[in-house]
Amino acid sequence: MSKIFDSAADAVADIASGASLAVGGFGLCGIPDALVAAVAAGAATDLEVFSNNCGTDGHGLGILLAAKRIRRITASYVGENSEFARQYLAGELEVELTPQGTLAEKLRAGGAGIPAFFTPAGVGTPVAEGGLPWRYGPGGAVLIASPPKEVRTFGGGWGHRRFVLEEAIATDFALVHAVVGDTDGNLVFDKSARNFNPLAATAGRICIAQVENLVPAGDLDAAQIHLPGIFVDRIVHTGTQIKQIEKYTVAQEN
Repeated sequence: MSKIFDSAADAVADIASGASLAVGGFGLCGIPDALVAAVAAGAATDLEVFSNNCGTDGHGLGILLAAKRIRRITASYVGENSEFARQYLAGELEVELTPQGTLAEKLRAGGAGIPAFFTPAGVGTPVAEGGLPWRYGPGGAVLIASPPKEVRTFGGGWGHRRFVLEEAIATDFALVHAVVGDTDGNLVFDKSARNFNPLAATAGRICIAQVENLVPAGDLDAAQIHLPGIFVDRIVHTGTQIKQIEKYTVAQEN
């Protein structure tokens, strides 16, 4: 069965309300913008999203956020999205902030079939001890807070250090972006745009990839493939991505 879909809309058509999504990208770098826009053009709502951040105002996941289509997001930072911060502080959005490396490993573990793992990141902080605000209520009161997590001490080569138990992430769908893909789903990412894309791809039960360049199976050097096609279920050829810039930094004229 062919993995190629004619359009992004066709590829995401069965993403229903309440679905969970692992979404690649970092800021606006390597985001699956065409797939996110197609989800936004559909009717799915109450989405649970796992991504490094939530795009920016008007770009990437920021489009879904502005349309109030995201119920909950697990991310590493609020970043450059003012609407993200506003919805979170207003109690309109449930947010689980997690250390960036932990988020990456939670996605990788989910794709590898590992249900949980221990990490030193967050030990001795609210990440492990609980109490982080997940959702605010009226007047700024914390309506839902993070629960405490299991902490264990491991000896041996670890020197009797403490580690916190983190559960893996596995989602209904994954949305990713690659610079090159072949018709079997093998993907190549472009430099830093690789970021969270391969991790998100493996964490999704159904992985949907948008690719800038589509080539026949066998054209890619096997040693250069970043993500094997066994992890990719659907491919959309979107052409060259318009690269957005999060922040312009310019020198003042003398």
